[in-house]
Amino acid sequence: MADEDDKPVEEVEPAVTAPESQSEPVAEPEPAAEPTDGAAVEPEPVAESEPVPEPEPVVEPEPVAEDKPAAAEPAALAARERPAVPGADLEVDIVPEGVDPLASADQSYGYAEDEAEEAPELDQLDAVVVVEPIEAVAIDLGAGARYRATGKRKTAIARVTLRPGSGTYTINGRSLEAYFPRDTLQRNIRQPLETVGYEQRMDVVARMLGGGVSSQAGALRHGISRALLEADPNLRGELKRRGFLTRDARAKERKKAGLKKARKRPQFSKR
Repeated sequence: MADEDDKPVEEVEPAVTAPESQSEPVAEPEPAAEPTDGAAVEPEPVAESEPVPEPEPVVEPEPVAEDKPAAAEPAALAARERPAVPGADLEVDIVPEGVDPLASADQSYGYAEDEAEEAPELDQLDAVVVVEPIEAVAIDLGAGARYRATGKRKTAIARVTLRPGSGTYTINGRSLEAYFPRDTLQRNIRQPLETVGYEQRMDVVARMLGGGVSSQAGALRHGISRALLEADPNLRGELKRRGFLTRDARAKERKKAGLKKARKRPQFSKR
């Protein structure tokens, strides 16, 4: 026991540690190998930076002097004022029946321009339409001359007889004005005789059956035109060109199955 206590105690030196802040040594780059043949190595050219172009000066356009409108007269300003009611300053442009809307401005509707403020009646406008008579019409107007024909329109039938006279119309024992009160229908009926120029030299006697007022007027005109063709067959070309000999085939279209009328369908209900 005594020998163990007499042994000298060895001192242990503390390990020296590198400070944490000290960084590891950085490896230096190796020098480039020199050429063995002794040729001189030219240094690489350094890319020079391209010069930045200077911005071009902006030239502002010179202001153009606007023409100032001349001072409007007080009367012109007053005329440009907006009307209280929109459209109150517009003029009504009504083209009468039988007048060409594309005619020249020099042609009027049968009344002077200075009297345009006073609107003429429809009868005056209708009188302007003049039917050009057909030339070289040869119809025998003997005492016993009778020319008969039948005209049709829809369900109306007119049996017409033309005879020499003073231009009277007798329809089912009544005058033209009493049977057809509408002026438009009267003009349509008179057109065939006015076309041939015999409106004051022949009488018309007609028997009407079926149809309404408008269809009866069309049937009567058709019958008078066909009777004139019986009187002078040479009138066919002119009467055909004016549409007097063509039977108007328009009528009421028949009702279709599943529809309410000819083309009217029942209301569609999705739910």
